[in-house]
Amino acid sequence: MSRGESIVLTDLTLTHGRRPAVHHISGRFAPGSLTAIVGPNGAGKSTLLRAIAGLHPAHEGCLAAPRRDIALLPQAAALDRAFPISCLDVVLFGHWNRAGAFRALRPAERQAARDALAAVGLEGFEGRPVGSLSSGQFQRVLFARLLVQDAPVILLDEPFNAVDARTAADLLALVHRWHGEGRTILAVLHDLELVRHDFPETLLLAREPVAWGPTAEVLTAANRMKARMMAEAWDAEAEACERSAA
Repeated sequence: MSRGESIVLTDLTLTHGRRPAVHHISGRFAPGSLTAIVGPNGAGKSTLLRAIAGLHPAHEGCLAAPRRDIALLPQAAALDRAFPISCLDVVLFGHWNRAGAFRALRPAERQAARDALAAVGLEGFEGRPVGSLSSGQFQRVLFARLLVQDAPVILLDEPFNAVDARTAADLLALVHRWHGEGRTILAVLHDLELVRHDFPETLLLAREPVAWGPTAEVLTAANRMKARMMAEAWDAEAEACERSAA
């Protein structure tokens, strides 16, 4: 059974300043769907995830999403691991939406964080500083935080980058578990073989939507060539196009 609401994009345009990131995209992520978002570098994939999470405003159009029920895993490269914080503290942040900034966490909530670390293979790592972890271990900590958040919508930005094969397999198993529980999952990915094998739906994005639907129908040679040609034609100095009101 699916959990949560649809995520609906209506003629959505996103920009960085006046520079275009995503142009005029319309469509719907159904509750309980498992969708890969793929496309060339600079195609607006991460920006789209941030917009769905409520962290990037729309320039034009509309985005309807249940933002309080969304968990976002950002790219690992965007996170500062130099800050002296323990693995347990990172996972405890998963309680933030429910507990708030000032309420003391209950023993059951602290135990849930320990259980989440154990579930991703990091039992005994509670007191380890995140700066001492490998890339794969740190990604496991972030997935443990997602377990604690328990959100019906999960957004993953390049979740398997820079991790070893065993870690990637373990984390992918968690993704399938969440999907089996009816959660809506969107993942920015670059490994097209992984997408073909494990993600039934795909959005191919090149600032504009190239194709969106069943993965086998989206990842055709013709669509991938079209996305590549669109990327080669990008004008770095172009401003976002405006559509006049009817």
